[in-house]
Parts: sequence; structure tokens; C-alpha cells
Amino acid sequence: MKIHEYQAKEILRKFGVPTPKGRAITSVDDVKSVVDELGSLPVVVKAQIHAGGRGKAGGVKVVKSLEEAQTYAKKLLGSTLVTHQTGPEGRVVHTLLIEEGMKIVKELYVGIVVDRGSSRSCFMVSEEGGMEIEEVAAHTPEKIMKQWIDPAIGLMPSQAREMAFFLNVPSEAFKETADFIMKLYKAFEAKDCAMAEINPLVITADNRVLALDCKMAFDDNALFRQKDVVAYRDLNEEAELEIEASKHSLNYIKLDGNIGCMVNGAGLAMATMDIIKLSGGEPANFLDVGGGASEEQIENAFRIILADKSVKCIFINIFGGILRCDRLANGVVNAARKINVEIPVVIRMEGTNVDEGKRILRESGFNFLVASGMRDGAEKAVTALNAASAKV
Repeated sequence: MKIHEYQAKEILRKFGVPTPKGRAITSVDDVKSVVDELGSLPVVVKAQIHAGGRGKAGGVKVVKSLEEAQTYAKKLLGSTLVTHQTGPEGRVVHTLLIEEGMKIVKELYVGIVVDRGSSRSCFMVSEEGGMEIEEVAAHTPEKIMKQWIDPAIGLMPSQAREMAFFLNVPSEAFKETADFIMKLYKAFEAKDCAMAEINPLVITADNRVLALDCKMAFDDNALFRQKDVVAYRDLNEEAELEIEASKHSLNYIKLDGNIGCMVNGAGLAMATMDIIKLSGGEPANFLDVGGGASEEQIENAFRIILADKSVKCIFINIFGGILRCDRLANGVVNAARKINVEIPVVIRMEGTNVDEGKRILRESGFNFLVASGMRDGAEKAVTALNAASAKV
């Protein structure tokens, strides 16, 4: 789960992490009150969307007067901002963050991610603040320091000081930088973050150390104990079908292809998408119904896939363990009876009650294509898709 910059900064402040003064607004009428609160100009007006590259796309601007702030806020609110991370469809701007302007003498990068390879959190710091860390890693990796954190011990003060040394901060700001790193880790750990990125971390002319920008993402599996984080969820930033899937406890991500996928288990879902591509097709989605899906969830999954107008064929690939094959078959048949299915449906199933599941499909009255294996299923899906396209 992702949240907006202004929300991430609210979390940081609860852990004593310093951020610029500012406030989020949703109306141009509120610009004057925020500027008055800040008490000085210039101020910075920042569009709030779940994507990077806002500055290059015109979503961040330093303004030197109240009138300029109001004009720019009016231009941004309700507009569609297109960045390299949004895709050509862009994102509609519903909220702005207005913050104090400041004289910056140094921009740095500080980030933490969960490194699944080592089962530890990994700190990354660099003097190349304000740049995309991927570009720095690709071209000048020596400018990045990494520190892995033992989860049983946590971040040690000596590690924080070592990173502050690497960042080459002014001596007057050294203690504040090390303290910033320690507090950032506390926030990361306490809120079950998957990623926390401060880019840039700035040193001001008066030696303040501030998180000028912040991105946070959270482990979905821990949200049950992070109710305040869940309250930050912005449905305007999520795809309609993904929102619908979450209501039924389905894991769904829309992709760019035209073969819809319904699978149980994330690993099998990834393998299914791979084998579709190897067979010459393009997956239209990632959809994991989970190991214990009910017939109702199967029906909802089927309906969600069909709601994507780009889907021209469906490949259902299920290994029946907890999710029995007969339950799957009943769910698919019930969905087909309620929804007018006009595209090919390929089904590959193995496991518990597979023979009963195949019998249900045969006697359903629908022309389902039953596959004998993953490769066979993917090839049948691509063949059926091409045959359907040729008729158009």
C-alpha cells in the first residue's frame, strides 16, 4: 500500500523526524490561510499523487507571491498530471501540499527497503540527492553506501554515524543527520514499511536537516495492525478493478495484455504469466484467488477479469489443494451462467477432486477448453485468441 507525501510526513513527524512546515489542501480557497500560517515567502506548491517525477512534469513549483500560489493551485487541482511513472493516462490531482521555502545548501538521498534476499532491512544513502537512485546505482554505484540492519538488534548508532560520515555533511549538521537516520528507521520498523525513501534529504543554510520529499509503502500483510495507515488509503489513486478485487479478498493487478489469468497462488500466477509470454501471448492481469477461495470468490474473480474490455481470452490455471477442483468448476460455471461470456475460456486444473471438476465442466453446457497441462493451456489460450481475432 502507498500513501501520499503529506501523509508520509505526518507519520515521520510522530517519530520526531524533521520535515518542512506545511499543510495539505484540496481547495484553492485554502491557499491564503496556509501561506499566512507559514508567515514568509517563497512557498512550494506540490501536487500529491502516487507517482514520482512530479517536478519534471510541472507538479512542483516554487512561488514568490500569494497570487502566484493561488494561480498555480488553481491550475493543478483537478488537472491530470502525467509523469514517467504514471503512464500516458496520468493521475488526477485532488490534493496539494504547500510548504515553506528554504535555502538549500546540500541535497542527499536516504532510503530503506526490505531486502528479501538477506531477510533484513537495507539502508541506502548517497550524496546524489534529488536524482533517481536507480540511475545512480547504474552509473556511479560507488556513490551509494548500503547498511543491512539485523532485525534482532535494530539500527545501531554507530551505523547511523557511519552513514552520516559517508554523506559528507557539514560538521554543524553531523549530529542532526545521524539522529535523522535513527528516527527514520524507528518509523520504518514501527509502521511495517516495505520502503521509506527520503529524496532529497536537505541541509539548509541554517544547518537544519529536513525530509524535503518522502515516499512510503507498507507491507499489505501487516495492515491489520496498522489501522492509522489504512485510514490514509486513497481510492482515487487505485485502479477501479483493483479496488473491486480487494473487496473480495482477491489479489489483482491489471497488465497490458489480452489474456486474462485466474490462478491460485502467487508463484503459480507468475509462472502462468511467463508461460503465456513464452507461448506468444500477453497476460492481461495478475489475479491470485488464494488457496482457500470460495465459489463466490471464484465467481467474483471471473467477473472482474471480464470487466476488463481488453481481455479477449481467459486462462484459468488451478492446482487444487485447499481450493478443490470441483469448487473451482462450480464457481466458473455459476459465473458463466450469470455473465454473458463471449470469449474463449481455457481451464487447466490438477489436484483434489480433479475428475469431479472436469465432469462439472463437461456437463455445464459451456464450450470450455480443458487443457492437460500449463504449456498446453497457454498454447490453447493463444490459439483460441488468434482464432477469435481472425473472425473479427
